[in-house]
Amino acid sequence: MPHWAWPAIAVLALVVGLAAGAIGGLVTASNQVGGDTPGGVLKVQRRTAPPLPANNGSIAAVAKKVLPSTVQIIAEYDGKAQGATGSGWIFDRDGHVITNNHVVDQAAKDSGPIEIIDQKGRHFKATVVGRSPVYDIAVLYAPQAKSLEPAAIGSSDQMLVGETVVAIGSPLGLSASVTSGIISALHRPVTTGDGSDSSFINAIQTDAAINPGNSGGPLVNLRGQVIGVNSAIASLGSQSSNGESGNIGVGFAIPIEQAQVTTDQILRTGKARYPLIGASVAGTRNDNGAIIKDVNDNSPAQRAGLHNGDRVTALNGQPVGGVEDLVVAIRSHLPGEIVRLTVHRGSRTMTIRVKLGSKVG
Repeated sequence: MPHWAWPAIAVLALVVGLAAGAIGGLVTASNQVGGDTPGGVLKVQRRTAPPLPANNGSIAAVAKKVLPSTVQIIAEYDGKAQGATGSGWIFDRDGHVITNNHVVDQAAKDSGPIEIIDQKGRHFKATVVGRSPVYDIAVLYAPQAKSLEPAAIGSSDQMLVGETVVAIGSPLGLSASVTSGIISALHRPVTTGDGSDSSFINAIQTDAAINPGNSGGPLVNLRGQVIGVNSAIASLGSQSSNGESGNIGVGFAIPIEQAQVTTDQILRTGKARYPLIGASVAGTRNDNGAIIKDVNDNSPAQRAGLHNGDRVTALNGQPVGGVEDLVVAIRSHLPGEIVRLTVHRGSRTMTIRVKLGSKVG
């Protein structure tokens, strides 16, 4: 190649390099308009991995397993055929459905209509087998529900504070809704109802979103097993409510162990029974205990030797801070069981054993 050709080739290479750099800069600037992601919106990385397998233990897997066993409940209330809404879940293959008593209470009293609606939107007529205002549990019977898959039963006793749970139901009438959270507390004494017909719950507390309409639906663990029956939500005006307040991250569920005991009683006898000592109690947490008053004649309390004015501060070693604590602690046992009450009488402290009586409710 002649010597005069080398300078020409060098100039040509320089021109080509500058042109390529300018074009590359324009392309990059164009792709970065409106954001800092190289490549722009159309080149953002997308999920390409397949969904997790159905048995992976995720919330999605739990929802897939439990939704077919969860139903929406519509019941008569205040003369309106569809005045009350709630949730429930399939208990067995005989067509029995578990829900809260307060969902069907008015319909049961008025002999009003009750319907359950499954995940596919099918409507089935249901009747009340039995109910417990004390434990806020009702058992329904829907013959057509025999084709639905029963929910698996777990154990709240084996759960720990901080474990993940999933609430399933029909909040605000929105069927087949799923929310998740953790167990915030266990053995939380909670009162629901309007005071004239209150239920006392030894509750599971959760921050999974629970709203009106979730009542009666299942609270489940990550194995898809029912560990509780959603029953109440906290409101800013009172400790708990089954009224129309919205979720503020504090909800309560009836432990599955209690729900099973009450359901078994209803299915065997048509009625539920709860334990009692046969005495009224009074006092606040400022009293550091529950004060015994009005001991009934021939009651377990009288036979055990409890006196008016006795202050109960523990049951089976568990502290009792007030009336609700004592009532909930008693109702977490079975009729006929013997419990140990730590009692303060004047300057004396004693342990009194009481054999619990029973009453329908």
